[in-house]
Amino acid sequence: MGLDDRTDRRSDEDETDQLTRVLGQAAPQAAPQVTPASDRRDQAVRAAVEQGVVSPATPLAGLLDVAGIRAGAAALRAAFAEVTAPGTPVLHAFAVKATPLVPVLRLLHDAGIGAEVASPGELALARAAGIPPAHTVLDSPAKTPAELREALALGIAVNADNPQELARIDALVQSAPTRSPVGIRVNPQVGGGAIEALSTATATSKFGVPLRDEGAREWVVRACLDRPWLTRLHAHSGSQGMPLELMVGGVAATYELAEEINARAGRRQIDTVDIGGGLPVNFASDEQTPTHADYARLLAREVPGLLDGRYGLVTEFGRSLLAKHGTLLARVEYVKSAGGRGIALTHAGVQVATRTVYAPESWPLRIAAYDAKGRPKPGPATGQDIAGPACFAGDLLARDRALPPLEQGDYVAVLDTGAYYFAHHYSYNSLARPGIHGFAADARAAGGAVRFSTVREQQRVEEIVAESGGGARDALREL
Repeated sequence: MGLDDRTDRRSDEDETDQLTRVLGQAAPQAAPQVTPASDRRDQAVRAAVEQGVVSPATPLAGLLDVAGIRAGAAALRAAFAEVTAPGTPVLHAFAVKATPLVPVLRLLHDAGIGAEVASPGELALARAAGIPPAHTVLDSPAKTPAELREALALGIAVNADNPQELARIDALVQSAPTRSPVGIRVNPQVGGGAIEALSTATATSKFGVPLRDEGAREWVVRACLDRPWLTRLHAHSGSQGMPLELMVGGVAATYELAEEINARAGRRQIDTVDIGGGLPVNFASDEQTPTHADYARLLAREVPGLLDGRYGLVTEFGRSLLAKHGTLLARVEYVKSAGGRGIALTHAGVQVATRTVYAPESWPLRIAAYDAKGRPKPGPATGQDIAGPACFAGDLLARDRALPPLEQGDYVAVLDTGAYYFAHHYSYNSLARPGIHGFAADARAAGGAVRFSTVREQQRVEEIVAESGGGARDALREL
């Protein structure tokens, strides 16, 4: 089935690993944490200033809490181990789009997490991280013939999004046998959440076969009965702003469809259900809520037959695994006042927090203030705008946010940005991609000194020029 069971752990090592080489090999289960995440963050910010990870010359950087990532992966695996029957094959495939960084994928792989990919680039990242095909799932609403051919040749699990794509897979399977598990993505059409742009299970969603449309459910059943090699169903109902009850409703509808297919086939044809990801994240505090355990227990209560050992399980969590473990640290370049309100001009804006700048009501972010030495900033809270460096008025991470008065040379930490933020660069004003650094406390050093490992170097100006056609300066003059 190509799934990772609870005892299947790869022990291979790659001497070029960036995070694991410097910070140490992850254990299968994370050790109990003594230092709270907020304290680790404070330690990392101060160390980043003292060690020059951020400075006047490097005024923006992303920080990744390695201990937090390891603990989160262990908690995810434990949550589903608690509710599934012994021996149930479970693959937790990290949604690469959330944090597309090879060292992060490698760290998660060491912690027993696979990869869910949605493009040739994401597949290449997963392969560069050493994630085996059997622990990889390909999802995308617009897979090309070449993408499908590569996945089927490698043995990567593929979920067909629509009838036309299934017809392509038909032809490829007939021309060359494959070890890939193949399934159909369905849309249970259970409704949307608070953020329309992220809601994937609405009546008109672009994803999957819409089960409540006339004739669609019967088409899925017949497609499976006609193809014994179709052994999976996939649904992704979750997203930020989606209630757990609706997510579980989407899983329940998919499970009921699997039961119907198997009953009509007279055998267990559908052997695996991919329930997607989309667990919402709390952006209001350090508390992780809801947890993967909350979700798993609700599934066990509402859809017990899915977890009784008759079906393998695949999950595709992204934001909920990484968001809480990332911080953007930006230097305050200037402070000013306009209309009686203070404005802190920083180097973190639309280029690293695009969703927050363009949709602040849906994507509010917490801001923490630190002084020029990286220490938590004291003082009475006062309303201030936290502005980015881009040349448009709306480039604001926060409006009238109550913080200790910021001064030139201070730092602001933009919290909960480990997913969909600093690894997703928006090249407004040709601003450079920031460097990203993993951190961990060194128990061997006095005071638990923080060590850093560079995940991705800050983009150089020469690279910006090259990406912008610098090597083809005269291309248009030649026409």
